[in-house]
Amino acid sequence: MGRIPIAVQLYSVRHEFAADPRGTLKKVAAMGYEGVEFAGALAGDPKELHAMLKEFGLACCGWHTPFAAVQDDQFEATVAFFQALGNRRAIVPGIPGKLTDSREAWRKIAGVFNQLAEKLAAHGMVTGYHNHHAEFAPLEGEAPWDTFFSNTDKGVIMQLDTGNAASGGGDPVAILKRYPGRAGTVHLKPYCFALGKEERRNGFRPLIGEDDMPWKEIFALCETTGGTEWYIVEYESDAYPPLENVERCLKALKAMGK
Repeated sequence: MGRIPIAVQLYSVRHEFAADPRGTLKKVAAMGYEGVEFAGALAGDPKELHAMLKEFGLACCGWHTPFAAVQDDQFEATVAFFQALGNRRAIVPGIPGKLTDSREAWRKIAGVFNQLAEKLAAHGMVTGYHNHHAEFAPLEGEAPWDTFFSNTDKGVIMQLDTGNAASGGGDPVAILKRYPGRAGTVHLKPYCFALGKEERRNGFRPLIGEDDMPWKEIFALCETTGGTEWYIVEYESDAYPPLENVERCLKALKAMGK
């Protein structure tokens, strides 16, 4: 397949974006990012955001969408917002704990996502799920990640976050192999096992290329069998100021030939 473009998850620079949306988008575009993924409540004027993206030549490759925003009472408003923005990916980054407290609950929530995918397809949109670390701790004999994705249709994007998965005991390479064609967008997040051994958050301090992720294998799978349309950089630690963090990560990826 062709080259996979690189976006940045705006949560990485959330304070900068909240203070100066246009200026922040201008800066990440100047770094060489080709797209952005938004996160959080559906705030702001979507038409204005769309205009800013167009001004700087950025694509919207998704929005980390609150679970509540894709429920029936908010569904139409969410679709209208995304249509005005030019976003087709409603990626859910978390589900209320009461809905995921057992293996059977994860099976049921998988069914909910299958139905949501069908509803969004009518509008030319898709949904997906983004992991943190807890999805890889066995629950009644199976990792919730596997319970969920073995019971969802291929229309539900598996947005694998490499660092989050690794920090929870998941193997990004094995996951990509297990679910070919499902990784429509992938979060490139670094992680160092030695630093995270005593405290998980410390494992996220190294930048991409200075960490323990098997990037060569991850890229090979994304670019052959993964079905990946976007790489999305997400960096949440404080090695450098936020904008410098994401710029350094992008430079590292470019040095790897991405």
